Amino acid sequence: MFKRKTRPPSGVQPIPRRAGVTSPSQVPVERLRLTVMQRLDGLLAGDYGGLFPGHGSERGEARPYVPGDDPRHMDWAVTARNHEPHVRDMIADHELDVWIVLDSSSSLGFGTGLTTKHEIAWSVAGAFGLLASTGGNRVGAVKTTVADGKSRPQVFPARGGSAHTAAVLSGLRAEPSEGQAGDLAGSLDLVARAARRRGMVVVISDFLGEDGWERSLRHLASRHEVIVVEVIDPREVDLPDVGLVAVVDPESGDQRLLDTGKVSVRDAYARMSGERRAELSSAFKRAGTDHLVLRTDRDWVLDFVRFVSSRKSRLMSARRSA
Repeated sequence: MFKRKTRPPSGVQPIPRRAGVTSPSQVPVERLRLTVMQRLDGLLAGDYGGLFPGHGSERGEARPYVPGDDPRHMDWAVTARNHEPHVRDMIADHELDVWIVLDSSSSLGFGTGLTTKHEIAWSVAGAFGLLASTGGNRVGAVKTTVADGKSRPQVFPARGGSAHTAAVLSGLRAEPSEGQAGDLAGSLDLVARAARRRGMVVVISDFLGEDGWERSLRHLASRHEVIVVEVIDPREVDLPDVGLVAVVDPESGDQRLLDTGKVSVRDAYARMSGERRAELSSAFKRAGTDHLVLRTDRDWVLDFVRFVSSRKSRLMSARRSA
């Protein structure tokens, strides 16, 4: 009996059912697997309940409201009866769709610390993907790409299995090219359409491109649990005193000379950077997402563990209150 072969939808990258480690592209994935599993082993005991609980699709029991709870989970009927604010937790689903949105704009190729921003972004995407696959979740990904002025994101469908996760991470491995911008808003909208089941979405970017993604992020967070990972470089926070330097926008190619020897220039740069950090933090809070900041001059695994531990503690305290 012959089976008819079908082509994948436009923009969706076919994933092999079995991916070994014989391909050179698989080698970095296996190295990352060893790094993540060895360093996180024992540090994230019971990580499934702390990292991938999801909001769930079924309503659980109501409990008193505590500061930090999502107001969208308010149970107004119980609140009216008890004359005290109550929220209703959701029963966690045990087979979630975990989507990873990886920014591929040229600005992520920059790095003056231990590595580049893209290397950090890909590594943390691999950490989320590998940990999700060990819990039996399905992992999918979207890589933001703009070619010839048109948004052409790469979409990897959500499937289960460690082999599929390794193939997805291999597809996300390529370094961003010069003059390449990322359509973050379009990628978030694409995930909102593709993720039919309630699950978790991890958005990884430096958020240095054009704005316009906040509305898409709020829409995505209204249905899914969203974790935003912001990757920054120390030179994007403050400038050293190295005299006259030429700075280049990797996406547009625009160049500008800066005299870093002037205190006023360095102070203005630090002030604008601080304002930008505050704006992003406020935008993530308005969207109701978790926010993780990773730097190229720090050990990203330690920051990742601290984030997961604090997140787990917050969820466990909420369950104890219930």
